Amino acid sequence: MPHLALYTFGVLKSPLADPARLTREFHESGDAVYREIGQHPGYIARAEAADHSLGARTDFDSDWGEWGEFAVPAWYGKGRTAETVALAATLSLWTDLRSAFDSVYTGLHRAALNRRYDWFERTGHPGHVFWWVTDGTIPTWQDGVARLEHLHDHGSAPYAFTFHHSFDPGGTPE
Repeated sequence: MPHLALYTFGVLKSPLADPARLTREFHESGDAVYREIGQHPGYIARAEAADHSLGARTDFDSDWGEWGEFAVPAWYGKGRTAETVALAATLSLWTDLRSAFDSVYTGLHRAALNRRYDWFERTGHPGHVFWWVTDGTIPTWQDGVARLEHLHDHGSAPYAFTFHHSFDPGGTPE
């Protein structure tokens, strides 16, 4: 049975290291949001760095194990150092689109989503992309970037799609 991969990417208005109130609010809300999403029906797993406790300074420096080397879209133009990184990215697996939709648009994530323009730049690029993977396949960060860039360049297709223009595992529009 296939699973649904979800890659999200956003460019923050200021670096994560910025001590400003809005940056702190965004960063401090993350753990609670991830905890709640992890309990949601249909959630399977998300990419988590294996070495955050070992002093990795950024996502670029972290060991993501089977999720692959951390990657970002070509259009991300902000920094890659601990002082300059200004991005938020997630990579996760779901049983189905409805479960992912419900998780994103309810609870703590919904509250955070309502504040996205306080924290994130409006880039003109999609902020999320879905695609189907076979059971047992772990998507990589590079997969997510390739799918997001494809979505931006070509629109929704079975290869890369959004909530509102989605496809079933066989490629039929939903």
